[in-house]
Amino acid sequence: MKLKYQKIMVKWKIPLYKVFNDEDDVRIISKVIKRSMDWAIGPEVEQFEYQLAKYVGSNYCLVFNSGTSALHAALLSLGIRGGSVLVPSFTFISTANSALMVGAKPTFVDIEEDNLGLDPSKVESAINTSTKAIMPVHYAGLPCKIEEIKEISKKKKIPLIEDAAEALGSRIRKKMVGTFGDLSVFSFAGNKVLTTGEGGAIVTNSNKIFNKLKLIRSHGRIEKQNYFSSNIKPEYIELGFNWRMSSISAALGITQLSKMEKMINMRRKNAAYLSSRLNKYDKIKVPTEPKHYRHVYQIYSIQLPNINKRNKLMKFLTKKGIMSKVYFNPIHQTRFYKQSGFSKTRKLLVTERISNKILSLPLYPNMKKEELRYIIDSVSEFLETN
Repeated sequence: MKLKYQKIMVKWKIPLYKVFNDEDDVRIISKVIKRSMDWAIGPEVEQFEYQLAKYVGSNYCLVFNSGTSALHAALLSLGIRGGSVLVPSFTFISTANSALMVGAKPTFVDIEEDNLGLDPSKVESAINTSTKAIMPVHYAGLPCKIEEIKEISKKKKIPLIEDAAEALGSRIRKKMVGTFGDLSVFSFAGNKVLTTGEGGAIVTNSNKIFNKLKLIRSHGRIEKQNYFSSNIKPEYIELGFNWRMSSISAALGITQLSKMEKMINMRRKNAAYLSSRLNKYDKIKVPTEPKHYRHVYQIYSIQLPNINKRNKLMKFLTKKGIMSKVYFNPIHQTRFYKQSGFSKTRKLLVTERISNKILSLPLYPNMKKEELRYIIDSVSEFLETN
């Protein structure tokens, strides 16, 4: 069957996101380019890893060329081949795909309605003898109920991998997301709070996992020196991949990380402004921040009463030139997963209900007041006439 794809180009007045950048980003990239070498395995890679580990509060950090590579590597580092991995269906598809990549089955578990993360009560009941790992997701920049999930993982002696792709900088009390799991994965894709264009990272307190990840990331090679600057015979001791982050990307990571708290505060301020104007409407639910939790608002998602109202608002905003997007449609309902036999998955009532109501609106650090007002006025106009 030949698939046909239709390209739809819309010139957005307000896109869903914009990358916050300044002259420091340009300067550090120029420095790497001008030295004419070490664009790979340069000093920026280890510097970014050191600073990121320090920011999160972990002993070790390794950066990767994508969050998806990092998820795949995380499972491999735990020796998972087969069995099942507990994941939400309400997430980006790579969360579930990473389990398939190691020959495991993603077992979809429903979410709770407060933080839109895995429901701890349903996690425990989903565990069986084939369960090899639990992989909760921190949705949109808000920590899930990770403390309760961690207790289950400890009690059942099952590894815990935090998919924190959207949540770098978020925390519960003073404990940062990324420090609850045996290892945790971040993404630096273009729309993330910290972005390197593409990229990812794993943090862990385990030296054993850290050393295993180094082999997985770079061809199964013991790295005692920079491969491109040494004529010493390399040692390859197992099968590995080419998942390294470039020095240019790592350099961007360094400067972006130096602005991290500033960018988070700008996002939080903009999210608070949107919520303060939109929460007067009973027809929508704005995102909330539970006590002791810090939300970094990588995504700003509202909920409408039903799928028809959500879709009409999305269409209305498109006509206004405001981009909106559904984060997320359930993974188990995608064509690939249906064809792979996941259509018969257990009932995910909350996942399906939330996915039918959720809509993400534009949010980025340096939004202008007129952009925020235009979004508010447009949503208000729709709600008052529909």
